[in-house]
Amino acid sequence: MDENEFLARRFETHRTHLRAVAYRMLGSLSEADDAVQEAWLKLHRSDTSEVENLAGWLTTVVGRVCLDMLRSRATRREDPLEERVRLPDPIISSVDGVDPEHEALLADSVGLALLVVLEALAPAERLAFVLHDLFAVPFDEIAPVLGRTPAGARQLASRARRRVRGAAPTPDPDGAKQREIVDAFLAAARQGDFDALVALLDPDVVLRSDSSGTLPPGGVVRGAAAVAGGAIIGAQLAGAARPALVNGTAGVVGMAGGRPISVLAFTITNGRIASIVILSDRERLDQLDLTVLDG
Repeated sequence: MDENEFLARRFETHRTHLRAVAYRMLGSLSEADDAVQEAWLKLHRSDTSEVENLAGWLTTVVGRVCLDMLRSRATRREDPLEERVRLPDPIISSVDGVDPEHEALLADSVGLALLVVLEALAPAERLAFVLHDLFAVPFDEIAPVLGRTPAGARQLASRARRRVRGAAPTPDPDGAKQREIVDAFLAAARQGDFDALVALLDPDVVLRSDSSGTLPPGGVVRGAAAVAGGAIIGAQLAGAARPALVNGTAGVVGMAGGRPISVLAFTITNGRIASIVILSDRERLDQLDLTVLDG
């Protein structure tokens, strides 16, 4: 085995972990793959003979690549006044269980609601939080990536942590109960039962959508009454609903004419729906792999 082949094999043992890091940093599966490929190119061009912890070295390399991609993404925004938070790519799995390919991506229950909040963080905050809080990278290793001191990196992570805790509810662990509540929500919406919907929703529920439609600026609706009213209207326009796991929690894929028209991700907290994320962009939906729902 030559040196390049040996290096490639070592890299492959870390690819799944690196893709998980990049997905949390970027919220995009395709961009995550690009970041991992860039990490491989950097590894191939570097002298790592003195690197004792290759996994840690590669993790910080991917972090630096993702940081540059996030900063580039921010500068490419066509409308500086755009308030809408970009919705991350959903990971769709069968209700029978998460696909093995997705297990590492969802290892820490990185729900869509959490990823939406991460999208709203500044790039440096996101990197400090993701690397430290989700992957236990020490601040003295994060600091050089950010060009800051360890104390400065710690401060960024702390600031991000406060925002995440205040805006990203933690899902209840009981998957069967999650499904029961989501099914009840869909049934009440179809029946136009406003009171039943409100009873299923947390008073401070937040709905986020990428659809301009009739939603207010930012694609955000807050409060049980407003979300319930919108759900009744939406149910009249929706196609068939196929149950699915969306980022590991109970969700729904709306179908019409054999094609997906929406993905709904629910976060159930303390027995009520605390967050709903709706993806309905046609181009992004057409890129989803829904073969896991067949059968």
